[in-house]
Amino acid sequence: MRHISILVPNGHTSLPNIDGTHQIFSEVNSIAARFGLPPFFEVKLVGISETISQRSGRYTIVPDCLIGDVKQTDLIIIPAMHGNMPEMIALNKDFIPWIRKQYENGAEIASLCIASFFLAETGLLTGKQCATHWGSVNEFRRMFPEINVVDDKIITDEDGIYTSGGAYSFLNLLIYLIEKYAGRDMAIGIAKGFMIDIDRVSQSPFIMFKGQKEHEDEPVKKAQDYIEQNFDNKITVDDLADRFAIGRRSLERRFKKATCNTVVEYIQRVKIEAAKRSFETSRKNISEVMYDVGYTDTKAFRDVFKKITGLTPVEYRNKYNKGSFQSQ
Repeated sequence: MRHISILVPNGHTSLPNIDGTHQIFSEVNSIAARFGLPPFFEVKLVGISETISQRSGRYTIVPDCLIGDVKQTDLIIIPAMHGNMPEMIALNKDFIPWIRKQYENGAEIASLCIASFFLAETGLLTGKQCATHWGSVNEFRRMFPEINVVDDKIITDEDGIYTSGGAYSFLNLLIYLIEKYAGRDMAIGIAKGFMIDIDRVSQSPFIMFKGQKEHEDEPVKKAQDYIEQNFDNKITVDDLADRFAIGRRSLERRFKKATCNTVVEYIQRVKIEAAKRSFETSRKNISEVMYDVGYTDTKAFRDVFKKITGLTPVEYRNKYNKGSFQSQ
């Protein structure tokens, strides 16, 4: 039987992460009992305080035990922590040496959504891949450049450390772990019982590209603004370099450093974001949308669209536009 430690951090944390994880792992045990099997998991809420107030006192969580009571665990679940991240990390710093020690003793660790920031503070993610909420990817890259954050994946699994993408995609990571620990049949049963889309691996269809402008490079910001205002035209790196009087190599280097995208990637993302909005809100066909955002090659448009969103243009429109045609 595996010991599962679900952390209950101080401050504002995700109650669905905590309660949902506890409920789903406990349900595995209930299913096992119905088949006359021993329980797979011993599930504990673990804190650094005897009571934890949440949502401005609206809820109070009483952990089953404190970290000092847990000498050995098999899996640590870290729920998302909200608010000012440095403050949340400081508020829960006592977890960090305990997490490190448990990992050294063989425990595995899973961070849910933006709990990746806290896991990164332990140093255990350095040099590894990491998923987080797509809306926090740029902030994560700035804070932890030594970690390979991937903005499209829902799940990463490396050296006994697991991370999940945004919000309720933590459910997909739980199913992944249940399959690993209790088998595929149990994972399918849990997925059906809780109506979780099993085997979903990408959060790309949910990403809303808003540009990355939390930087101080004004010429790059001007180039970004120009791209966003003229995405329906053909824009090249040379055009931008000439327009803003920056050498091509310098522009490419500064643009990548400031936005975490190459110039070409940024142009593509802006065009595809405009196409997504059109598919969501209009009844234009694929060709009309393609031309509206500055593409003339159907295959090129389809390939870039699928690379960024994980779906073809038709699949995206049918998924997110209720009034869409069902075939093209």
